[in-house]
Amino acid sequence: MDSAPMPTATRARTKVTAIPGDGIGPEVMRATQQVLAAAGAEVEWEEALAGAEAFRRGIAAGAPQETLDSIARTGVVLKGPLETPVGYGEKSANVALRKTFEMYGNVRPVRELPGIRTPFSGRGVDFVVVRENVEDVYAGIEHMQTPGVAQCLKLITEVGCERITRLAAAVAQAEGRRKVTVATKANIMKLTEGMLKRIGEQVLAEYPGLQHEHMIVDNCAHQMVIRPEQFDVTVMTNMNGDILSDLAAGLVGGLGVAPSANLGDEAAMFEAVHGSAPQIAGKGVANPTALLLSALMMLRHIGDFATARRIEHALYVTLEEGKDLTGDIAREGEGVPTAVYVERIIANLGRESGAVPEREYRPIALKRWPQITWYRAASTRELVGVDVFVESERDPRAISITLQAAAEGSAFDLTMIGSRGAQVWPDIGGHSFLVDHFRARFMFKEPPKGNGIAEITDLLQRIGRQHNWMHIEKLQRFDGADAFSKA
Repeated sequence: MDSAPMPTATRARTKVTAIPGDGIGPEVMRATQQVLAAAGAEVEWEEALAGAEAFRRGIAAGAPQETLDSIARTGVVLKGPLETPVGYGEKSANVALRKTFEMYGNVRPVRELPGIRTPFSGRGVDFVVVRENVEDVYAGIEHMQTPGVAQCLKLITEVGCERITRLAAAVAQAEGRRKVTVATKANIMKLTEGMLKRIGEQVLAEYPGLQHEHMIVDNCAHQMVIRPEQFDVTVMTNMNGDILSDLAAGLVGGLGVAPSANLGDEAAMFEAVHGSAPQIAGKGVANPTALLLSALMMLRHIGDFATARRIEHALYVTLEEGKDLTGDIAREGEGVPTAVYVERIIANLGRESGAVPEREYRPIALKRWPQITWYRAASTRELVGVDVFVESERDPRAISITLQAAAEGSAFDLTMIGSRGAQVWPDIGGHSFLVDHFRARFMFKEPPKGNGIAEITDLLQRIGRQHNWMHIEKLQRFDGADAFSKA
């Protein structure tokens, strides 16, 4: 069948920032661009740099200013895999790009593909993982509390929970899906993960056409393996979504066929989620399927649904035929070079697959969030105490004696000492392995008359005479409810 591009004379060319990336990135980018060009996609590319070369140039964020300027100009990015330093210095360039342009929502389709055999083939796996993309522990706020104890802050905001839940609902509506599952660890992290549960349920109640449910995230992982076909759209906080979206990709063939989109108010970035695979870079055998599927998400984002559908069916037909596939998805010993795989997809443009259920895509109706500092007011606010974290090699009873002495004559009483979340004073029995990091809870004897700063400063000076303290947390009540975890 004729594979000539469909007429697109009425479409204006859309500028897109292309970041080839590292390792096999340039190869899969070229392959994807060839398919889009053959299909008649009206895209004008601006090539930009990010990743390993940027780090070698001493750019700590992993992306030079020219790349940031290009993204700001185009608002649309297609990106190959980037190398990320592990365990030292620089942060992930992927995370830096998402944060710079506040691409707060990560969308990962999980769909069974024809011709790719997995233990779940024939189950009709077809759902979407929507992951919050800029908050949680990925805020990257870490401190060494003592020489042997590290802390990472898990930051979850009410507005962040609302944004990601509304995105999940918008994705469901755009793809004609019927159910959204909010997956959290709210049974343990009642304030942080619990916030997504509470806000998610409130927001989804505004969408009467959508069923919604809550599921504990570890059970969600279990259910994805036991009965993945039950899911339609799932929404999670950042780290949970990161882990479970990779698990979900494994159900349908792995990261080599897993596309993704990062969406925000000002920019959208579409990327393959697999690694840079330096061991096969330059050998001409890389599989471009993940980036090609990501490019289809990009085409739908810019409104070119027809071209996206045309390429999608050509890819499906190619996979169904089972010929001229790259080594990672071909029958053993039958793998072909990337260029041959691309030629086969292009030759199949215009053909229709009957093996994959048709899904009608519509634009994702993203709510645009105002560029203001979000503020949540409380009707009442009470300061009731402080948690003071101290470093000590002493046992809890000895620490309690010194801290009680420090509090004598102050505005506070010492009520509890904990270590790594377990109460170690007053002794409640059991056994805790002790490290040199203790949380001491002090409660006001009487409500402070002002903001309590003078009283807290006095307490810290008293404690500092005998202990090295590293930080404090105010214990507050908002609207009459405790805004802190129990001892």
